Amino acid sequence: MKKYFERLYNGIVKENPTLILMLGMCPTLAVSTRAMNGIGMGLSTTAVLILSNLVISLLRKAIPDQVRLPSYIVIVASLVTVTELLIEAYLPSLYEALGIYIPLIVVNCIILGRAEAYANKHTPMLSVMDGLGMGIGFTLALTLAGLIREILGNGTAFGAQLLPQGIDPIGIFVQPPGAFLVIALIIAVMNAIGIKSRQRKLVEEGCSGACAGCASAASCDKAGEVNGK
Repeated sequence: MKKYFERLYNGIVKENPTLILMLGMCPTLAVSTRAMNGIGMGLSTTAVLILSNLVISLLRKAIPDQVRLPSYIVIVASLVTVTELLIEAYLPSLYEALGIYIPLIVVNCIILGRAEAYANKHTPMLSVMDGLGMGIGFTLALTLAGLIREILGNGTAFGAQLLPQGIDPIGIFVQPPGAFLVIALIIAVMNAIGIKSRQRKLVEEGCSGACAGCASAASCDKAGEVNGK
């Protein structure tokens, strides 16, 4: 059981896809204007992560290496289409708020990254727990960023008025620059309490992360980690 809980912990804290691995930044910056948008996008991505990891793990020995990535994209695209149709049918307001970013889950580097780095090498149950952990971590990051931006930019929290009348919100926080500021603030706080980003660890260890142009990449254990993100 320990290894299953380890996958959850890694996805939520140690390898948080947004705040540690810096993956999935496009939806993070685009849809996190409100906390509810963050929850909706996070849960949608979590569902696709879990199911894609499960299917890819079950089929990992049947998929030829030559068509591995195209096969992953077909699987993920099919799951995203089903998810999009369900959201459109049962949560039309959320569907309208997330817009084009729902179908773009297909090319979310978190999903393809976990399929390539984990699901095609491990058992179905471990892959499901990995997808669940990564999904929860992604959802928490989106929701936290969305909540901060919503409070500062609109004066509300989950749609409820928070700031007193007469205090104007700071509109820039619901604009793209505000997303960068909030994410930077969250990462700064995490660094202050000792949770370092993957990029900062690589720099401190003397690695730029540019494995393609590195002469020692073949003998460097970190090369596989960076390429498999």
